[in-house]
Amino acid sequence: MHTAPTHSLIKLLILLGLVLFGISIASAKTVPASAVRNCDRSNAPIINVTQKVVHTVDSGQAGNNWAFDDLNRQMKVYDNGDGTFCVESTNEGKFDSQGGQRSPGNTGVLTGNEDGTFKGGYQAVITGTLLEEPLWPTNGNVGTTDYQCDINGNCPGYISWPGQYFAPGFGFAYDFWGWAYKYQNCVWVNASTGNQGDILCGASGGGGAPGDPN
Repeated sequence: MHTAPTHSLIKLLILLGLVLFGISIASAKTVPASAVRNCDRSNAPIINVTQKVVHTVDSGQAGNNWAFDDLNRQMKVYDNGDGTFCVESTNEGKFDSQGGQRSPGNTGVLTGNEDGTFKGGYQAVITGTLLEEPLWPTNGNVGTTDYQCDINGNCPGYISWPGQYFAPGFGFAYDFWGWAYKYQNCVWVNASTGNQGDILCGASGGGGAPGDPN
């Protein structure tokens, strides 16, 4: 049976949306200060691109891969002027759940019919050196990348997007990340501030880390 999101889940979804879209919330004590601060946008981003990714794989709280995703994402990179670069990435797409796998919130087993949508993103810091000649355009659409993933997480078509702009050896660290997945009336929030809910409408919590965003 599908149930409506709880009040606390609704608040978390609102908070997630506000942080991802750059609205400061002074009273949001559960959100890292770096997430509320956002990138310094006084100068234009040095990288501002969109990309479509197809057939990537998604993992859940039980540690298993439970769905294949197709998504559109935007990456903006701002130069901090000290060898570090602030990244803002937003994405949204569709997930195709796989029957027999544990649900992302780890409350049950999927039938494979629980297909839905998700949106979210992250803020991060890259430490490194820009390539003199980037491998991808720094503005506009960079095309479609087919990761060709299987359910075990083997992705022979995977391409690191920061690797198209930064010399080997760059560092990548999250300030904040979060996604909200929806199937019918069920929502699973997967965020650095904590997980909640499930696409099977089970209650869950915990932390964990997202898959490789590169």
